[in-house]
Amino acid sequence: MKEMQTLTVSPRTGIGKGANRKLRAKDLVPGVYYDAAGVNIPVMVEHLPLEKLYSKTSSAHVFHLEIEGETGKETKPALVWKLQYHPTKARFTHVDFYGVDLEKPIRVHIPVEVVGKSKGQVKGGALELHRESIEVSSLPLSIPDKVVIDITELDVNESVQVADLTLPEGVTAVYDDNYAILGIIMPEVEAAAPSA
Repeated sequence: MKEMQTLTVSPRTGIGKGANRKLRAKDLVPGVYYDAAGVNIPVMVEHLPLEKLYSKTSSAHVFHLEIEGETGKETKPALVWKLQYHPTKARFTHVDFYGVDLEKPIRVHIPVEVVGKSKGQVKGGALELHRESIEVSSLPLSIPDKVVIDITELDVNESVQVADLTLPEGVTAVYDDNYAILGIIMPEVEAAAPSA
């Protein structure tokens, strides 16, 4: 089991655009923590620690959310649920955290990583990636970082379907219809221009 990241947030009292603008001017990101029981707590977090955490966890990995209160710190397992971005600056403007129950499966999207060179590519075929991520269901602490697909044995006009994936124990792909994640296609040859 990998070590969980930790992010410290503080409760915020000011609600609304004016209060949020003041927070952002101090390099703080306004946010809300939602738990599974429907409780929500307005919070604020420093931009840089949030940015560092998100680069490691994205929206797929659980971390410890430390909420500083009057009675001390309370630590809750959480996910980054939604992030809002500034339209022109590389900054977050709002964040929603979602509290998770470590004993109950959750659904998240994890990235697909392709490795190897396929038989089809050796013959001149091209890799066509249809999905850059897949949705999986798993206990929060068992979520893999990514799905690795080795395409070495794929030939031209062959594909990898979501049902073909080998996932870690306890992790299942979520889908209604079996769909192709990637395929090897032979590019159409353009007709040669007639010589003058």
